[in-house]
Amino acid sequence: MVPLPTLNVGGVTIAYRLDGPLEGSPAVLLHALASNSATWTRLTRDLVSVGRLVIAPDLRGHGTSARTGDYRLDSVQRDVIGVLDALDIAEFDLIGHSLGAHIAALLAGRRPDRVRKLVLEDPPPPPRSGEPRPPKRGVALTLALQGLLRAFDRRMVPQILTQLRAPDPLWWDGLAAIKAPTLVISGGPRSHVPLDRLEDLTAGIPHAKLITIDAGHRVHSTRPAEFRDAVLSFLAG
Repeated sequence: MVPLPTLNVGGVTIAYRLDGPLEGSPAVLLHALASNSATWTRLTRDLVSVGRLVIAPDLRGHGTSARTGDYRLDSVQRDVIGVLDALDIAEFDLIGHSLGAHIAALLAGRRPDRVRKLVLEDPPPPPRSGEPRPPKRGVALTLALQGLLRAFDRRMVPQILTQLRAPDPLWWDGLAAIKAPTLVISGGPRSHVPLDRLEDLTAGIPHAKLITIDAGHRVHSTRPAEFRDAVLSFLAG
């Protein structure tokens, strides 16, 4: 297997995939917790077939990117911007799944000048208020065990799950700053992300719509053709 190219972003080594014509309109793909950029292989092929340039980083702690020990969500977001700055990509469409969708929404709210269109696949919104919810032991244990087989840092799992389950009113407030037309994709009743939370999220973004593809949490893997058709139609519209 050919090693992925890497960039040093603020002292952190980030691996990434770059596919498609360099003159193509850029699309940035952000993967989920305990995944990596390879999850986007099919969608990348579809995007390249319509002339798009695709950038898909391994988020820190995943794939062949650095194991930093620091897995603050803001740090992950800064890595993504750093990669795009290094590649001289100013404006782009942004697609994220799960953790990647959470990061994508954070980035789009902080850098609305750079995100043209935004796709959020089954994102896990944090609570608006209340007491922090501890990570579910079964979920954390499953992900940690997967770390023995997959290429990601097991130390990252409790850090990220704790942040995603802690109240974060600033994340919710940041949705109002998103200027990009946004497509939110729910995985339906088989997903662990409640539909009413995604309805709240969609209502908080000025130009957003919500669709459901009954596939469970991994829509792009379980129902790839429907996911592809929804995303390509939205990006082209």
